[in-house]
Amino acid sequence: MNETNATTETTVTATEVVLPGKVEPSGLRPVQRELPAPTTGQALVRVESTAVSFAESAMRRGRYYGQPAFPFVPGYDLVGVVEAVGPGVAGALLGRRVAALTKTGGWATAVLLPAADLVEVPDGIGPDDAETLIVNGLTAYQMLHRSAKVQAGQTVLVTGAAGGVGSVLVQLARHAGARVIGTASGRHHAALRELGVEPVDYRDPELASRIRELAPDGVDAAFDHLGGASVSLSYRLLNRTGTLVSYSIAAALDDTRPILLDFLPLLAKLAFWNYAPTHRHASFYDIWAGAGKPDSAKREAFRARLRTDLTHVFGLLRDGVLTAKIAARFPLTEAAAALELAESSARTALGKIILTP
Repeated sequence: MNETNATTETTVTATEVVLPGKVEPSGLRPVQRELPAPTTGQALVRVESTAVSFAESAMRRGRYYGQPAFPFVPGYDLVGVVEAVGPGVAGALLGRRVAALTKTGGWATAVLLPAADLVEVPDGIGPDDAETLIVNGLTAYQMLHRSAKVQAGQTVLVTGAAGGVGSVLVQLARHAGARVIGTASGRHHAALRELGVEPVDYRDPELASRIRELAPDGVDAAFDHLGGASVSLSYRLLNRTGTLVSYSIAAALDDTRPILLDFLPLLAKLAFWNYAPTHRHASFYDIWAGAGKPDSAKREAFRARLRTDLTHVFGLLRDGVLTAKIAARFPLTEAAAALELAESSARTALGKIILTP
């Protein structure tokens, strides 16, 4: 690729939303910061869309494993346009809409990122629609196809089927030809039925019996985001060769203990089930697994896998196989209200909560 010296010698003023410590959403602080010109291998991205995910709710409580020390800027992913690049970066990237998985830093109007971490968004896909599929689409696609390897004709159980990850996962599973049973609040059942899901109320005291009625022999795969009693139930609902994929411990969000005291028992439980004399399999999905250190061979392989999978998911969106599910939109400066909605039991919309700088 042709390289460019299209760097900028002037600074850019970015608005960022800072998480100063373990605070309520109202404690988030918008600040302004001068960004320097991009250095070697970097790109300056003007953010068009970012979002609220479960991670931010956990981080503000200090309960996301591996989060940075306070204060920091949250924001697990973003979509934006490349406005400047540093030495060694292809000039063709300038002006392109890109997506990035950041873990933190996305709640800003502009960011400096390694150009190697950017994935181009296909023409015809808007920034908000693309944003719904970065962390959520990658998580759903990789759990379904890389972890559980779900096949046409199989039956899968998705807990939290109306959530950010769940609403993508059920669409991908249906596209793969799987039958989908999804747990969700009753207010979301009609929308889930439109997606081809057989919904079950997660608050039903006879939840296990209801799912057993739908899948008497058990499900081929279960995807659980709650942990605790829910992950045990999901495992029991597998058929004799089923696969369980756990990907969060949302049930422990409000716990006050150190996060490892909830996380390690879950990993031990999954490992124990794999050593049990059955043909079932259980695993924990981590979107950052295998990332390695920056500039390592592992990091390059991780980037290649991420780019391949996300590009495929974007293609499904462009082709109409997937529908972007947007629960609500807020200006970036109203991130506190967006986070409050994400954590509210009164939330009525299905999908992702978007922040628009």
